[in-house]
Amino acid sequence: MAKEKTVNTVVKDEISTAFKWFHATSANGGAMLMAAVIASYFSVYMTDTLKIPAAAASAIMFVATLWDAINDPMMGVIADRTKSRWGRYRPYFIFAPILLTFFATMIWIDWGFASTSTKVAYVLIMYIGYGMTVTMYSMPHMAILPAAVRSNEQRNMIISLGAGVCATVFTIGNTFTANITGFFNNIGFKNGYVPFMLICGVFAFISFWGLFATSKGKEKYLVEPEKGHPLKEIGRVLKYKEVWPNLIAWVMASMGYGMMFSTSVYYIMYYWARPDLIPVYMGVISIGALISMVVLMPIFLKVFKTGQKALLVSQALSIVLYVILFFAGKTNFVFLCVLTFISACTASMQNALVNVLVNDTIDFIMLKEGKSSNGVISSIKGFAQKCGNTIVSSGILAVLSISGYIAGAIGQQPESAMFALNFLKFGAPSLTGIILIICVAKSPMNKYAEDIVDMKVKMGEK
Repeated sequence: MAKEKTVNTVVKDEISTAFKWFHATSANGGAMLMAAVIASYFSVYMTDTLKIPAAAASAIMFVATLWDAINDPMMGVIADRTKSRWGRYRPYFIFAPILLTFFATMIWIDWGFASTSTKVAYVLIMYIGYGMTVTMYSMPHMAILPAAVRSNEQRNMIISLGAGVCATVFTIGNTFTANITGFFNNIGFKNGYVPFMLICGVFAFISFWGLFATSKGKEKYLVEPEKGHPLKEIGRVLKYKEVWPNLIAWVMASMGYGMMFSTSVYYIMYYWARPDLIPVYMGVISIGALISMVVLMPIFLKVFKTGQKALLVSQALSIVLYVILFFAGKTNFVFLCVLTFISACTASMQNALVNVLVNDTIDFIMLKEGKSSNGVISSIKGFAQKCGNTIVSSGILAVLSISGYIAGAIGQQPESAMFALNFLKFGAPSLTGIILIICVAKSPMNKYAEDIVDMKVKMGEK
């Protein structure tokens, strides 16, 4: 512990408040608000508004998000090998909001195509473009933090700040999307999602370009990447068995967090047959997520000392609540909301706490290889996260299709579809939480903690 205090003292004043805020509000601000709306409402928009069959919508999500996962390692290698007068990771923050705003807006535009195949092709192309843009900025965004900051304390503080911003915009996106899009519809817009995305884009421009400006000269803790075939760098990381539990944990966290939001609209609309309660229920989840990130996560980190322990405790509590809700969630709506709120408070922080494992992995590879692999490791985490997203986005629709789900048939779903809705909402996140706990608790990387502290002390002294 004394050694870690030495690390924190050496680098205490190296980053500005502006850098912290722009790092927190770039990927987690306007961009995350777009992601929140897309994650919770786009699948329903495809099946119920565009009238794309659930099986075809599932195929769209599978192909797009699988490709999104595959290109993450490519982007990580590209980011690590970027050489420019602006730095290694900073240039990507210039182009991110431009492409992001374009694709996030275009996926909501209904051109009135008569052919289902044409609709599918258009949505697929635009959704792939959106996903590739997210990949383009996500890898550099994750990689620049350990490149600029050596102290675990400061890293965790910035991660917590970003988590709070993320939770806030998710609350807005999930609770008020219907009100916001409805407002735009009432003032003459054919599709309220389009102006909503454009407004999100304005915030994305401010935060990403702010991060570009405030990160100038901050990429201090880097060494030249190894020359050779790009796949060699990925293999150099994945050859260590210590990395694999973290990779699995990232997949499970992505699935657990994604299902919490992506299944909720379907759950209330069809399992409860109360579409009028969707804004209330989404608000319960979003406010719970906000409290989780802003209030409870810092408390968990302080009480349990490390991100790993905080993650374990929060997941264990969430699983207990999910099991209760699986068997008794339809007993009473107030009961459902209360337990859902508590579970959101404990479960939501997983999406931020797993980022601690990214920094741990970066430090571990630096210890073992003496080389910076920030971008590659961030991309591997991104790949794992996108694999989780692929399973969630396409898996939900695939399971519903197999179960006999009927789009628009409120109160008339078959029993098989009702069971599937309940399982997707509470059963599946329980399973992902159990696997996540096993991976983190049994991680072989933990035994290198003291050696990593020594390494960071020496780096801080240079």
